Amino acid sequence: MSAVAKLQDKFSGDLAGKSLKALSASGQLGYGLPEAALREGVERSPDFIGCDMGSVDPGPYYLGSGELATADAMTRHDLREVLNGARKLDVPLLLGTAGTAGAKPHLEKTLRIIREIAREDGLKFRLASITADMPKDAVKAAANAGRMQTLGTMPVPSDSDIDATTNLVGQMGTDAFRRALDAEADVIVAGRACDTAIFSSVPAMLGYPMGPAMHMAKIIECTSICCTPGGRDAMLGTLEGDSFTLESMNPVRHATPLSVAAHGLYEQADPFSVREPEGALHLNDVEYEAIDDHRVRARGARWEPATQLSVKLEGATYVGERGVLLAGACDPNFIAAIDDITPGVEKTVRELLAGTVSDDFTLTFRVYGRDGVSLWPTPPDSPPHEVFIMGECIAATAEETKTILTTCKQYFLHYGFPGRLSTAGNLAFPFTPPEVITGPAYRFSVYHVMETDDLESLFPVTIEEV
Repeated sequence: MSAVAKLQDKFSGDLAGKSLKALSASGQLGYGLPEAALREGVERSPDFIGCDMGSVDPGPYYLGSGELATADAMTRHDLREVLNGARKLDVPLLLGTAGTAGAKPHLEKTLRIIREIAREDGLKFRLASITADMPKDAVKAAANAGRMQTLGTMPVPSDSDIDATTNLVGQMGTDAFRRALDAEADVIVAGRACDTAIFSSVPAMLGYPMGPAMHMAKIIECTSICCTPGGRDAMLGTLEGDSFTLESMNPVRHATPLSVAAHGLYEQADPFSVREPEGALHLNDVEYEAIDDHRVRARGARWEPATQLSVKLEGATYVGERGVLLAGACDPNFIAAIDDITPGVEKTVRELLAGTVSDDFTLTFRVYGRDGVSLWPTPPDSPPHEVFIMGECIAATAEETKTILTTCKQYFLHYGFPGRLSTAGNLAFPFTPPEVITGPAYRFSVYHVMETDDLESLFPVTIEEV
C-alpha cells in the first residue's frame, strides 16, 4: 500500500477528533538542516513532510541561468535527510520550487540527485515530478487578450519580451499537488510552486476545511521563522478541524500569538488576504491563543474559492556580462563630492573607450554608508566617516566588462575634486584585482498574474518508479 493510500485509510470517514500532523523540515532546502530539530520532528510521527526548496528572493539570475543558488553538497545532504526521514515513516514527502527557481533545469537537477540518493541508500518509492514551465504561446495569447495583470510597475510583456526569456515559469497551487497525490506518489517534486501548496494539498485531499489548512500552510512553510527568536528549525503543524496548533521542534524557539500574527506580514502587501491560484485566504477574523509558552493555536481563517483561476508568472532575460569594482574611501572632501565624481568618471570612461567597446554598456555606482541600500529623501547633515563604493558594469562580453572596469578604476582613483590635497589616490581597494567579473546578468522581464481556465494543462504530472 502506498504512503498516500495509508494516509487516506487512516483519515477515512468522519474527521472529527482526528489530528493531521504536518512537519515542515526546511523553509528553503539546501542551506543546511538543523538536524536535532529534524530528528525531533520525525520522532513525532508526522503524517507527511514538506519542504520549500526555492524562492524568487535570490533574484533573476538563478531563474535565467538554470543554476541552483545552493551548493551541490549541501543540497544533496538536505535532500538525503528529508527523503530518508519520510521513507522511514512511510509518509508522503512533498517538495516545492525544486532547485531554487523551479524551471525545467532546476527540476531535472533535483530529480537527478534524488534518484542517486535512492540508488545509494537502497530506497524504493513512487516519484511524481510536476513541471512549471509556461508555454510561451499561451502566455503571449493571454497578454494579447488582456488576461494578464502587472505586479508593480512592470508593463505587460510584448511577444518579443516573452520570446527573450530564457526560463518562464508559473507558480502552481494546490491543484497540481492534489493530482500527484491522486496518483499515489510517495515523493512529489514540483517545479515553481506556491509555498502554501506544499502543505495545504494533503489536508485538501483528506477533506479538511481549506481555511485553517491554508493558514497553517502559510505559516509553517517558513519553519520556525514565525517564532521568538526566529530560526530555521523544523516546525510541526497539527490540524484539528477548524483550528491548528504550531510547535517548533527546537525548544528555544517559541511560537507566540504576537510572533505568529506578525508572520502574516511576511511577503504580503495585505496581511489579511493571501491570493492563491485557486482562491484567496482571508485572515481578518483569526484568533491566536497561547497554549503554553512554546505553542500557539489559531482559528478563524476563511477560504474563498476563486471565480477566475490565475497563475503568477516569473520570467528572466539575459542582459549581458556583469562585473563589479570594489573600493572604499574616507576623504571627507571626496565623499562630499561623490555625486559629481561618479558621473564625471563615467563620462571620461565612455569617451576613452569609444570605438573600443560597444557603447550600450551600463555603469552604475552605489555608495554604501550613504545611500547604497536605500535612497534617502534628503542627504544626511554630516557625511559619513567612510564609504564603500561598488561600481557595477554590464556589457556585451566579459572582456568588454573587464576593459570598462579597469579603465574606470584608474580614472576613479585619480579623479580631481574640490579640496583635494593628495594626488596619490582617492580610493582604498580591499584586494587586488578590485575588478571582479561575476558572469551572466539577467533581469525579470515577466512578473505578472495570468488568468487561466485550465491549471491541469499548465502543470503536468509525471510518475515513475524509483
